[in-house]
Amino acid sequence: MAEKTIPILPCQALQPVLDFYTALGFEVTYRQRSPNPYAVVERGGIELQFFGLKQYDPAASVSTLYVLTDDVDALHDAFRAGLKAAYGRVPTRGLPRIGRVKDMSYGVRQFLLTDPGGNCLRIGQPTSEDPSHRPAPKETFARALHHATLFADSKDDPAGAARILDRALGLTEERPTPTQLLRLLVLRAEVADRLGDDDAAAAFLDRAAAVDLTAAERDEVTAELARLAEPRD
Repeated sequence: MAEKTIPILPCQALQPVLDFYTALGFEVTYRQRSPNPYAVVERGGIELQFFGLKQYDPAASVSTLYVLTDDVDALHDAFRAGLKAAYGRVPTRGLPRIGRVKDMSYGVRQFLLTDPGGNCLRIGQPTSEDPSHRPAPKETFARALHHATLFADSKDDPAGAARILDRALGLTEERPTPTQLLRLLVLRAEVADRLGDDDAAAAFLDRAAAVDLTAAERDEVTAELARLAEPRD
C-alpha cells in the first residue's frame, strides 16, 4: 500500500488563506462552499486542505506542520518574492508572516511561515542525520543566542526570546565579540518586530548597523548583514 498524509487545517475565512497560498505559487485545486467551506491547495509535493470555521480565532492558533525540502533557501526566496508581489512588502509580523532562514541546533536549516489562518508551516532542509537537540554552548553569548533562537523559532515564544536577549545585551561584566553582538542585535530586532514594537526593532537594527566588523568577521555574519540591507517597512 502507498500512504500519504494530508494536513487539514482550520481558518476563519477561506479567501484570505487561498490568496496567501496563491501568492506563494500554490494552485487552488478544489473549493466548496456547501455544506461547509473547504478548499485544497497544491504546490509540487505539498498539498494542504483547509476548512472554514467562523468562530475560529487565528491569533490563538496552535496548528503547525513540517514541510521537508531539499532546497530551503530557494523555496524561501520564492515565497518572499511572491509575498512581496502580492502584498507590496514582505510581511514579518502579525498574520500572515514569514521568518528568516536559520540553522537550528537540531540538524535542520529552516524558516517559519504563518498563514492568515494562524497555521504555522515549519519549512526545513535536514543538515544532519541526528534530529536531537544539540547541547547549549557554555560560553555566555553563544548560549544566549542558542536559547533565544529556540524560543523564537521552535517554541514560537518571541517574548521569552526577548527576555533572554535583553539579559545578554545588558551584561556589563562580559562583552560579546563583534559578530556575537551583531547576531544578538539582529535577532532582538526580529523579535521586537514580531511583537509589534516598531521603535524597538528600528533601534536594534540601528545598533547592529553600527557594529564595526573586519572583513573576516563580515564573512561570518552574511545572513545578518543581508537582514540589515533589507528595506525597512
